[in-house]
Parts: sequence; C-alpha cells; structure tokens
Amino acid sequence: MIPTADSPGAPEEPTRLTLEDLLRPFVEAETPRHGWQIGTEAEKFGVFPDGSPLPYEGPRSVQTVLDALVHRHGWSEVREVEGGEVVALRRGRASITLEPGAQLELSGSPLDTIHQTCAEFRGHMAELRAVSEEMEVTWLGLGFHPFARQEDLPWVPKLRYGVMREYLPTKGRYAHDMMRRTATVQANFDFESEADAMTKLRVGVRLGPIVTAMFANSPWVEGAATGERTRRSRVWTSVDPDRTGLLPFLWRDDAGYRAYVEWALDAPMFMVKRGGKVVANTGQTFRAFLGEGFAGTTARYEDWESHLNTLFPETRLKRTLEVRQADGQGTALLCALPALWKGLLYDAKALAAADAMSTGFGHDALEGLREAVADHGLRAALAGRPLLEWARDLLELSAAGLARLGPLTGRGDDERIHLRPVRALLERGQSPADALLAQVPGERPSVGAIIGASRISADVV
Repeated sequence: MIPTADSPGAPEEPTRLTLEDLLRPFVEAETPRHGWQIGTEAEKFGVFPDGSPLPYEGPRSVQTVLDALVHRHGWSEVREVEGGEVVALRRGRASITLEPGAQLELSGSPLDTIHQTCAEFRGHMAELRAVSEEMEVTWLGLGFHPFARQEDLPWVPKLRYGVMREYLPTKGRYAHDMMRRTATVQANFDFESEADAMTKLRVGVRLGPIVTAMFANSPWVEGAATGERTRRSRVWTSVDPDRTGLLPFLWRDDAGYRAYVEWALDAPMFMVKRGGKVVANTGQTFRAFLGEGFAGTTARYEDWESHLNTLFPETRLKRTLEVRQADGQGTALLCALPALWKGLLYDAKALAAADAMSTGFGHDALEGLREAVADHGLRAALAGRPLLEWARDLLELSAAGLARLGPLTGRGDDERIHLRPVRALLERGQSPADALLAQVPGERPSVGAIIGASRISADVV
C-alpha cells in the first residue's frame, strides 16, 4: 500500500460521492445570461534566432521570463509544492502557465467583450517585450513547433506532466508531440442551464472540424514544409482515444450532464494528489476508483474536478464550456477565434442556426474528416461541400450574432472587427497555413523567414 501525504501509512476513510456530487461542477457553474463572459487561452513557442527552443531553466530560459514578469509587472509565483519550482504565475483572475515543453500560455481573465480580450493580449505581449528582447527570444503563434525535435525540448517539472509523460505514449503515438510540440488558442464560455450547455457542447463538437480548418496553422515540422495544413490536428488524432475526440453520446437525443458524467467516469485517471504528493493511478477508470479506491486513497470531490481537467475532447465541459480545436495563432488572428465562437454561442439566433446546420453531420463522418483537415484544411469536404463553403457560412452566422450582441469600441466598432482577418483569408480561399506557405515558399525555407512570418507582437487588432 502506498501511504497518502495526508495520513502516511494509513488508508483514508471511505468517501461516498453521489450523482449529485458528480453533477455539481456543471450545475454550480450555470450563469444567467447577463453574467456571461469569455476567457481566452493562448499558447506560444519561444525561440532564439537560430530556431532553437527556449529552455525551461538557465540564464536565458522561461524561468527568466517568469522572474521578470514577477519583478517588473506584479505577477505572483505559483508552485505546486512548498519549495518547488515555479510552474505558473497569477495576477487577479489571469494566469500564465507552462505547457510540458515550456510553451508559455496566457490564460486570460474572464472578460465581457472581445475588445477587452484583445487589450489583455496586447498588454501581455507588451510586458514580455523587454525581457524577450534582452534574451533575443521571439514568440511564435503556430500550432506545432516549426523547428524543434523531441530531444531538443525540456520537460516542465509539473506533477501531472510526469505521469502523462509515461502513460500517454502507451495510448497513442503522438502523445509526446501533443505535450511538447503543439500550441493552441482556446476560448471558454458560460452556459445558463443544462439544455444550453448541451446545445453549446453539441455545436462545439460538430462544427469543430470546420473551425480547425479555418484556423489551420501548422505547416512546418523540424524546419520543413510537410504538405499538411495542421500537424497539431493530426497529432490529436492519436493521443488517447479514451479521453479525446468527438464525444459519441452527443448524437443521442437524451444527452445531458449525466451523459457527460458517464463518459468521464469511464475514462482512465492519471493520478491522485494528496498534500502535494502524487499517487500515479494510470489505467483505472474514475468509476472503478469511486467504487474501489486505489492504494489507500478513496475518491474525493476534488479528485473528480481534477479528473475532469485531464479529459481532452475537442470541446470540453467543465465549469465553463471550452472550445479546443484551433491551432496557435499569430498576431492578426489571436482574437478571431474567441470572436467567432462568441457570435455562434452567445447569440440565441446564431446558436439555433449553428445547431441546425450541424444536425446532419454524423459522428463517423466527422471523425474521418479530422484526418482530411490535417492534410487539406479548407479543401477537405463535408456532406458533399468543400469546407471552405461551410466556413464562409459559419463566419456569416457568427458575424450576424456579434452584430446583434453589439458591444462597441470607442470608435463605434462592434466585435465583428475581430473577424476581419479570418474573413480576408476566406475570401482568398485560405487558412492561415495557406497564407504562411504563400509568404514563405519552399520545402525547407530559412529559419529567419519562418520566424518573421510567425512571430506574435503586441499589435493585436
């Protein structure tokens, strides 16, 4: 028996989590429409002029970046255990976190408008500017690291990552690539009821492959053009089928919170954390853990919430609804992803139209489409139509929704302004990857050309 940190050498007292406990994260999160906000998360790669990745530690490292943000801009350090390494920063309701390969992520504050989201990202990049220039580091907005091999990258010493590092490769061949060589832009949305949550989840999952194609942005691997439009999307097709993918239960008419709970109960766990120590528990489902316990530990409510955070479907239900299909983006498109989804999910008319649009999309067809999107992006087809046509329809639905929602800038612009870059691409029939490959042609372009075309600046729209 492995002792727990709370009571070394002794098993825990049994805990009986009820169905009400398992539903609680979702029920407690229900928010009246007037309180809905948007939280945006954006990951990025730091590279030196020769394309080599920013390491986790050393005089020019991600630790140096975090230290500068603490001392120059008032962020607070976050450690998993007392005396441990800094693995995140916090300021107000925003945080800066590290992905396993030292990708830097801004997890933004919940905000009322996309205008505020853009201002937050401008401020973040402005804060990074001085220390980045001192270290000659450029931040890249791409879905897959364009240069690094696996052996070039560090491992961030976060407790969960150590377990994932060992377990996930037993489930999928791209597990380490997912952890260390991918980056994404994600957006988090509120819901007011179970019906609202499930409609948004259904729309997010069924329309997800179209959005993936619209934001496909990872055409290079280890310095070479692969012919793909989104390597990140391909990676996610072979990570762990038990916790990823398109949630087949959403094609049932009776799908509600309980259906999501039942799916999550049958997903394997990663670990149990007690007092800053980890009991690795890979392979046991949460359902089995709930009934049997593991190595002296029994299920607690915080274990359930932690487990929900280790599930990675294309759209995820937690205390918010998280859309997770898009590659990391450069400056012009950082705000377009949350803007697109806000127009679709927060305007009732647009949401109903998006739900109707996706009704005929079968699970198996969408699952197969994910591979085609990785290769062909907007040139893939769904239900006999090119994805480019579906994407243009989706953009118009979102734009109409944003027009009705209507928050304005001081210049009188509503949030449709943030869709302009993606509209310009779709008018040319392009995804971001298509535009990059046109700007930086060749099978193996120069490192400097890739960096120049992919860098993120503070000049977000």
